[in-house]
Amino acid sequence: MHNTAEEQLIGPLLLARGTTDRSSALRTDERWLEKAWADPDTRVLVIDDGHTLVRRSGDEVHAVLYTPAQAPPGERYLLGVEDGTAYFAVVAPLPGAPGSDLNGRVTMPMSLRDTPEGRPVPAGLRQVGGLLGDRDAGLLVYAVALEAWHASHEFCPRCGTRTQVRAGGHVRVCPQDSSQHFPRVDPAVIMLVRDEDDRCLLARGPQWPEGRLSILAGFVEPGESLEYAVVREVAEEVGVTVVNPRYLGSQPWPFPRSLMLGFFADATTTTLIPDAEEIAEARWFSREELLAALREGTLRLPPPVSIARRLIETWYGGELTGDW
Repeated sequence: MHNTAEEQLIGPLLLARGTTDRSSALRTDERWLEKAWADPDTRVLVIDDGHTLVRRSGDEVHAVLYTPAQAPPGERYLLGVEDGTAYFAVVAPLPGAPGSDLNGRVTMPMSLRDTPEGRPVPAGLRQVGGLLGDRDAGLLVYAVALEAWHASHEFCPRCGTRTQVRAGGHVRVCPQDSSQHFPRVDPAVIMLVRDEDDRCLLARGPQWPEGRLSILAGFVEPGESLEYAVVREVAEEVGVTVVNPRYLGSQPWPFPRSLMLGFFADATTTTLIPDAEEIAEARWFSREELLAALREGTLRLPPPVSIARRLIETWYGGELTGDW
């Protein structure tokens, strides 16, 4: 139905970047871990409820990194090694930030203009994931994902005993039954559905305000392939039959632990029957209709940090404005 040869993502998947070697072989080397923590060249990212401190310098935004001596006490995780420098995350209140209640923290996506020059400010992935360089974006995604997993897996699911952190933050071990528990990732498919007229299907959930639209997505169920999940989710959410799901790319979405796998799919039916519990509104858009709605301000797209935005822009054929 469509020319798949041209289906290449426009622009980078901003949360799929990273330059640090995860160095998994070093996680169980307690001697190396202690030596790395004592090294003043080691750098530490402090993470607190998915937030860290960032600082703008000219046209660049960087994560604020500390030496181990400067870092506050807290649970620590090895994030990897790059050019001989070890990187850790420490879970603790952000130095100099308003405290654990997150008062005053950024809640909307930041632009370079909105980021104060020189002064550290707390922010999360949704706000600065697209502003950080490759290394810092990768470190922050990794740290956010590990922090979220540890926060919800403090106790053994078999016997309820409090587990202990091991392997540089990549395993939790139960001291009662010796069971080991590893960070989990929840795969979710996210798909841009097109009809035979090359219109794009956008929708919003009941919890979203009017005008805030995105493409469809859903979690992969046990015993299910990615392709079947695409077909099932579209049918369940809007009653549309799709065929030919085609994988375009993936990126982590650690809110708290998803991996978003992006697809295009072709609709063989176009009548929309939204599931009232999942979908408040669903509409087909031509490119002209989409652009007109964006210019009128009646439509807002997902931010550039999301894979949804990349899939929409890939279908459209260029960059768009009008973020949430």
